[in-house]
Amino acid sequence: MTCTMTHLPEKYSFPALETASTEGLLAIGGDLDPERILSAYRQGIFPWYSAGQPILWWSPDPRAILYPQQVRISRSLRRSLRQRGFVITADRYFAGVIRQCTQPRNGQSGTWITPDMEQAYTTLHQMGYAHSIETWQDSKLVGGLYGIAIGKAFFGESMFSQTTDASKAALIGLASLLATQGYHFIDCQVASPHLESLGAESLPRQQFNQQLAQAVNVHISAEAWQLEKQGAQLA
Repeated sequence: MTCTMTHLPEKYSFPALETASTEGLLAIGGDLDPERILSAYRQGIFPWYSAGQPILWWSPDPRAILYPQQVRISRSLRRSLRQRGFVITADRYFAGVIRQCTQPRNGQSGTWITPDMEQAYTTLHQMGYAHSIETWQDSKLVGGLYGIAIGKAFFGESMFSQTTDASKAALIGLASLLATQGYHFIDCQVASPHLESLGAESLPRQQFNQQLAQAVNVHISAEAWQLEKQGAQLA
């Protein structure tokens, strides 16, 4: 580490983002109280840690971001989505999506979504902040993602896929929904080839936080998340 870690006090405060380590680690400790989590997101901070570790709070630089109106869908991907006949819904099965996201993948023995994390985001879903996108095939849940919506910013947390392109279908469905509601961006946290193939780009932390400050202070009705509950064929 290139900085001295700050241990969080009981109140919902965080150190200056510039004090984060080179890897983006900003602070240790605190709790997963919903108000602390929401306060963190509004400042460009998110929790990410493994079982057995204290709660770790991150603010990476650069920050991966995806603009809903600029999602890139290749011809081959569009053809794949049509052939697979996915149906995309929103907030139909949050519990199922987050449970699938907790499962180890790629030969991993564990997951960073601990039981406490799962409970915290389930509570945020009940409060109207956390949302899920589901990908269905033949009435079976085969992919999805979940994250936090504050103002007109959506903070992606995790996604899963049980068949080819199911998680990409969920992200495209999310972007379509957010674009119709005028959301500013999807925070992807850290870049990956998977996200970059869909048009995600990396911004310096300062530039990201400037856009963040504008997005989280815009009011948007929770009814926006009712629009896709009945399901729709993905174009």
